[in-house]
Amino acid sequence: MSGAIWASAGRELLDPAAGGGLAVTASFLKAYLARPELAPVAESCTAERALHARLLADPFAAVEDAALADLADADAAQNWRVWLGFRDFLARRPSLEAAYLALVKGEGPAVPALFVDQLVHVILRHLLDGEADAYRWRAAECLFRPQKVSITEGGILLADEETVEQAAATGGFGGLGQLLRQAGTVPRSVELDVLGEGNAASYAGRSERFDMVLDVAFTRPGSDALARVLERWVAHFLSLAIRLQPVQTIRDESWAWHVGLDVEATGILNAMWEGVEVPQADLARILGLFRLEFLDPSAMLERVAGRPVYLAMAMDCEKRLRLKPQNLLLGLPLRQDRAS
Repeated sequence: MSGAIWASAGRELLDPAAGGGLAVTASFLKAYLARPELAPVAESCTAERALHARLLADPFAAVEDAALADLADADAAQNWRVWLGFRDFLARRPSLEAAYLALVKGEGPAVPALFVDQLVHVILRHLLDGEADAYRWRAAECLFRPQKVSITEGGILLADEETVEQAAATGGFGGLGQLLRQAGTVPRSVELDVLGEGNAASYAGRSERFDMVLDVAFTRPGSDALARVLERWVAHFLSLAIRLQPVQTIRDESWAWHVGLDVEATGILNAMWEGVEVPQADLARILGLFRLEFLDPSAMLERVAGRPVYLAMAMDCEKRLRLKPQNLLLGLPLRQDRAS
């Protein structure tokens, strides 16, 4: 199943790196050069076209800032500076995983969030290779693509934000839908499919469309799938075995540590832990809670060794979920010699 999934991530363009990671290659960088942000357009000047051709021939070629100063479009020149800084940073690191960790710890150049999401995308494609469970693939999408949330009776439905926005703009009819709206005709709406046993086999063939909805309500397969993906995420980066269990509430008088999987959840958990009365409206934004246990408690800080860590994810006031998977890597209570 996995061979057909997320081809756009670029996994096949990378080489293996020490420790089971991924190493950057010229082919992987060439894929960036084909993106609309860098590919020449009709208005591109001769100098920019020459730069692009030069880098297509050798994606690792050194580029002096003077060469960028020759570009007629200042915005294009800045785009190139950002990408070249990102390229050079990747080339200096032993793996994409090492580069990702450095970026999220603030040790790398300032890059667009899109670049970080793209690293998460390809790393997840790598660590899920061979996975046959469509729920886990769909749950993994949440780590690099924002989700729109719909609360139904008994369900917490996550739909890809970009897909939802496109459907809202075109009614699912693409450019035709846009023309209809411009003409004052509203095309019929298109409902996205909720991932279930009846359509799970179709996920691989449509994975690039990001158009399946995941139910992450407590006891639903989506919640368990997200837990299993996060376990693999931690194991891949930290060589650390953990067990994650979805829970409904935190009932722990000795609550000692927590990690918010996004900005919203971090704020809510911090307030709860400090004993601040959290408004019910904020509590209602929590979409999922997890209890995390270290299989080897000796890897934990001594003062919390053996105690569970609680995780949460929460939507914002616009019903948007934006997970930050780096929080789990940087926020666990690890002994100093085990910290990433």
